[in-house]
Amino acid sequence: MANNGRRAVKKKKGPSVGTGGHGRKALEGKGPTPKAEDRVYHKAYKNKQLAERSAAKRATARPGQGARSGPKGRATEEVVTGRNSVVEALRAGIPAKALHVAIRIDMDERVRESLKLAAERGIPLMETGKPELDRMTDDAVHQGLVLQIPPYEYEDAYDLAEETITKWKKGHIGNAPLFVALDGITDPRNLGAIIRSVSAFSGHGVIVPERRSVGVTASAWKTSAGAAVRVPVARASNLNNTLKQYKEMGIYVLGLDGGGDVSLPDLTLATEPVCIVVGSEGKGLSRLVRENCDQIVSIPIDSAMESLNASMAVGISLYEVSRQRAAQ
Repeated sequence: MANNGRRAVKKKKGPSVGTGGHGRKALEGKGPTPKAEDRVYHKAYKNKQLAERSAAKRATARPGQGARSGPKGRATEEVVTGRNSVVEALRAGIPAKALHVAIRIDMDERVRESLKLAAERGIPLMETGKPELDRMTDDAVHQGLVLQIPPYEYEDAYDLAEETITKWKKGHIGNAPLFVALDGITDPRNLGAIIRSVSAFSGHGVIVPERRSVGVTASAWKTSAGAAVRVPVARASNLNNTLKQYKEMGIYVLGLDGGGDVSLPDLTLATEPVCIVVGSEGKGLSRLVRENCDQIVSIPIDSAMESLNASMAVGISLYEVSRQRAAQ
């Protein structure tokens, strides 16, 4: 069929809807290649994550013999390092989670005794490499021996007092409730010695503030000479509020201070439910704690001696309370 001399013209196809910009984006590319440590599938990424976790653990550990912090700063783990410290801790009967021993450790009498004591008590023995021991102890001198201590389980200060008073009123315990509260004491050896005195004079518990105060560490365990097993230690979120609650329960709060208005031999409340509060040797009782005390009691001492060590003052006071109760 004739086309009358005209040639067919092919029309060009225009751009489709929604395809604009594809070519431009392709030309722009995907940007710079990420570093190997930022690529989740790369080995370098896993190494970076491990390094960060290890650094975080070291940042929360105390050098040598200290606690590792957990949520809200609560101690979750503690380690005793060094051959002398480990064998002494095992001799003292400190609760232990595991004894870590370096691979191919040089044996001596301390190592042999540590292994023997751990085996007798059923403490797991873990053969551990030096890098891991260094990490666990924050690079402290461990001499190939590290003893893991489980966290101490504190009682609640209010619950402890309420339970003790109930037992006393029902006749389940013979002595009136007797507690010792610590105000601003940070030396674990003082705490250990106080726990030991409380046990010796039939006390019912030790109260420590949750903040800015000593806790039950391996050093406190050792100084208590095993008394920490028998005497409960309770934590008070706010010591002043706890003392107020104790007073409402009928417990008399007695503060120890050199400038007290009652001399210890003249104490008349010894046979009543009592909570003795002791402050640090340097600062003594804080102002608010002093205001919450029913009486401030002083121990007569030679004028040449300015003050007594906190644990010594508690021991003397507990002896006098015990003596008066026995004479009742």
